[in-house]
Amino acid sequence: MKPGMHEPGELDVSALPTFGFGHRSLMWWGTFGLMLIEGMIFALTIAAYFYLRSHSATWPMNAAPPELLWGTLNTAVLLASMLPNQLAKKAAEKMDLKKVRLWMVVCLLFSLAFLGIRVLEFTSLNTRWDSQAYGSVVWMLMALHTTHLVTDAYDSAVLTVLMFTGPLEGKRFVDVSENAMYWYFVVLSWLPIYAVIYWAPRY
Repeated sequence: MKPGMHEPGELDVSALPTFGFGHRSLMWWGTFGLMLIEGMIFALTIAAYFYLRSHSATWPMNAAPPELLWGTLNTAVLLASMLPNQLAKKAAEKMDLKKVRLWMVVCLLFSLAFLGIRVLEFTSLNTRWDSQAYGSVVWMLMALHTTHLVTDAYDSAVLTVLMFTGPLEGKRFVDVSENAMYWYFVVLSWLPIYAVIYWAPRY
């Protein structure tokens, strides 16, 4: 049989795209599964916080509640970052390279700004990680979330570079879209952590 010809009844799928967005992508399912696992880790750590609190006569233990300034500022930065993140996601799904490049750079700048403020957050917790149970669980929550921030900032930096240098395969736009989905997880998972770290000790 000549190349390009098919037996009667055969289905020619050679013209179908090799990538897809959303739930049609294996990357989407992988990212979704990762978020479920990491979300459970956050939930268990928050549960440990309240378990320790229920067994302590005073809370925080021998420490003042964390200062609100840097944590609140970082929360505002994170929430603001959702706009360029959504614009990067939409541009990727339209395969609009120019806009993907623009909004990925903006997203990366937001990530770096947040990480810079996060350093100041650690200095305003008013407790050490090894001081007592309260300090340990607070630092654990902060460290877990910071790990996700660093990971996503690195991923965003790599994707941004690839968008400028190539190769610009279709799957790269899928990567940008899924990276944006993961960033939503980073932002939304921070909100309960922020409430637990900064407001729970005040009530």
